[in-house]
Amino acid sequence: MATLATADGVDLYYEQTGHGSPIVFVHEFAGDCRSWEPQVRHFSRRYRCITFNARGYPPSAVPGDPEAYSQAHARDDILAIFDGLGLAAAHVVGLSMGAFATLHFGLGYGPRARSLVVAGCGYGAEPTGYAAFQTHARENAEQIRHHGIAAFAATYGHGPGRGQLKAKDPRGFAEFIQIFSEHSALGSAQTMAGIQGRRPSLYALTETLREMTVPTMVVAGDGDEPTLAPSLLLKRTLPAATLAVLPNSGHVLNLEEPALFNYLLEQFFQQVESGRWPPPAA
Repeated sequence: MATLATADGVDLYYEQTGHGSPIVFVHEFAGDCRSWEPQVRHFSRRYRCITFNARGYPPSAVPGDPEAYSQAHARDDILAIFDGLGLAAAHVVGLSMGAFATLHFGLGYGPRARSLVVAGCGYGAEPTGYAAFQTHARENAEQIRHHGIAAFAATYGHGPGRGQLKAKDPRGFAEFIQIFSEHSALGSAQTMAGIQGRRPSLYALTETLREMTVPTMVVAGDGDEPTLAPSLLLKRTLPAATLAVLPNSGHVLNLEEPALFNYLLEQFFQQVESGRWPPPAA
């Protein structure tokens, strides 16, 4: 089992496949490194693909201290992967919780990011719903602690933004729920309370976002309502960003539409690597 240690001594499990320019994939709350299988199978033909399990997701370590979970820790765990594997720079691809971490990595360590893909990003970000989202995250954490992760996956996993995957790919959806159900209840509860429940709103970061020049692709599903306005905010605020909205799609974009998702990313990476990003203004 391949692991490396973070700055605060938490072991992270990782996998790498293929050779070439590195891509680091950062998973969502309900996923882990297995969630990126359609991308690893595709991109490892030409790229060095690196996936890892966030802290709290076995076989990565599950810290017992609630203060070991925060948006800053999630950001710095990506940096630990970079440093531990000797990556001077890499493309970083994140979904949902992983997209927030990816975005914060770009804000904090921009020169290390060759590009960013920020997909399904924005839950709880809008000012009118920010406080309620934080409260709901803490309530969800308590649900996991009291009823276990399998029971939580059976409800949360079927929530808004997930139905599209179930309708398009019932077999893939069943696998998604199975992976979710195998997570650590302690790690998931700590993550929900410490990261989801305490991360800053994107709308509070606009001045900082305007200064970030890392090439960025923002991806949203047209049926994933909580991410649409925040995704448009990122497109309008980040100087080197583009926005792709996938039709008839929800939250789990890389699993719902793997061929389209991979195509968009591949075209984006090629433009960045050839020095043709951002495209010239009209």
